[in-house]
Amino acid sequence: MRLDRLRRRDIARCEELENVLFPGDSPWTKDVFASEIATGHYYVGVFEGESLLGYAGLSVVGREPNVEAEVHTVGVDPRHQGRGLGRALVRALLARADRFAAETFLEVRTDNEAAITLYEAHGFEHVGVRKRYYQPSGADAYTMRRPRTSAGEEDGDGDG
Repeated sequence: MRLDRLRRRDIARCEELENVLFPGDSPWTKDVFASEIATGHYYVGVFEGESLLGYAGLSVVGREPNVEAEVHTVGVDPRHQGRGLGRALVRALLARADRFAAETFLEVRTDNEAAITLYEAHGFEHVGVRKRYYQPSGADAYTMRRPRTSAGEEDGDGDG
């Protein structure tokens, strides 16, 4: 297993996984992924050989000392969930945010307990609820925030 930056050749697989993972909530298309990568946002994938098993994306905006990061997406092939791939992807995103000492935000479905637990284990806290955030399902989302952290600090799960 290896982590690597996503490339244009990975976009079709990202779209495929989106359709499996988020069928009721406007899954991202190849064009959305292409735009995100072309814009220079940080997108990373977890690969086994040449197979893309999961992906994650982060934007970093602002200038010091007011840098913010936003997790745009995290997705792992359901056949490979429970293997720590989501954790590895989140850690990669947070390491990037930490390079800029960025406060980091994200939205997560209020019924996605596995993701919420993962984010809480990495220092995120609930700061609000966005009603009917996900469309067309109308599912609510929690907004979560992780304070600025320098690159050398631990994430608190003892997994080092």
